[in-house]
Parts: sequence; structure tokens; C-alpha cells
Amino acid sequence: MRLEAITWDRLADQLADRLAGLAPADGGAWLRVGFDGAPAARPGDLAERVGEALRVRGRPSLVVGTEGFLRPASLRLEHGRRDEESYYSGWFDTAALWREVFGPLDPGGSGRVLPDLWDPATDRATRSPYTQLPPGGILLLHGPLLLRHWFPFDLTVHVLLTPGALRRRTPKADHWTLPAFERYEAETDPAGTADVLVRADDPRHPAWGG
Repeated sequence: MRLEAITWDRLADQLADRLAGLAPADGGAWLRVGFDGAPAARPGDLAERVGEALRVRGRPSLVVGTEGFLRPASLRLEHGRRDEESYYSGWFDTAALWREVFGPLDPGGSGRVLPDLWDPATDRATRSPYTQLPPGGILLLHGPLLLRHWFPFDLTVHVLLTPGALRRRTPKADHWTLPAFERYEAETDPAGTADVLVRADDPRHPAWGG
């Protein structure tokens, strides 16, 4: 795929314009967009920018991060604090994401989405109130390893870092997660699977295609 240089603000505008003309694939009332990328790629920053661009256009949206849906530490860390398999397969509560985020946005759903469930700092439920996303609203879900779960996204964006950039921009304390991203690339091919690809090796100068 040929990638073109772009600014983050222009990228957010381009994505917001694309979403404004997109209809939900399931015929429902809500669009669901995934912003996939390693934490070092900061896909949540792009999701927030797109949310702001949608607000300016009069489209309601809700930004949700998978870091708010971690499994309890007793389950996440059952095999140690640096277990690659746990990070890859059991770090996030995907069942809760299906139940509390995607389920309410199914055709005929309530639109009442839980924005987060678990606080990793306290290892307790956040007790956050539900957010009502009105018909025509757009879910902007961001996090790592998103494209391997078959979530029903209407548009997917992958924020790509080369292996060298990923290693440089990942804190050394988190280098144990890097093999999980190598495995993800080999098994899922997020760069080839996503609808939109954003390369962010230099965070000041992104490039995109899609």
C-alpha cells in the first residue's frame, strides 16, 4: 500500500469525513470503529482527535479504551507479571467488551455503553456510569491486538510501528510484551487487514493509506 504524508489533524478530518458517509454494516443505528496499535503507537490519541473532529461536524461519538477492560490481576498475572501468552490471550476482558460495549450497539440495542469496567491501579471495578450513545453515534474503540478478536467493526485503523520503532518507543519495563506483537503481526497481519493504515515511526510525521 502506498502511504502519503499527512498531519494528525488532517488525518482526523479525513477519517471523520469518511465516517460521516459510512453506514453500519449490520443495518443498526451505530458505527463501530477500531483504532488498533501497540501502546507505544498511541492509537488512543488518534481516536480522541477523530472524536473531536466528529464533534465539530455534529456527530456524537464515544471514545473507549481497552485498558479500561483489563481482567483482574489474579487472572492477568496468574502465570507471572511478564508472561507473553497471558498478555496476548488473556490480558483484556473481551467478554465484557462484547457484553458492555458491542452488545448495546447491536441492531435494536439500547445504546447504553459502559466506558470502562476495571481500574488497573486499584484492581477494582471502576463503577463508572453508563453512557448513552444516541442513534447515529459512533463508537471509537482503541487498544492493542484488537483485530484478532473478530469485533464487529465497520472501519478499522491500524497505527503501525516498525519493529525498531516499536522497541525504541516501548519502555524497557514493557519489552517483555514485544514478542506478543511479533506474533500478532505473523498471525493476524494487522497492516494488511485494517481498512486504514497509519505509519507513525516518527510521531511528528505520520503517513497513511486507505
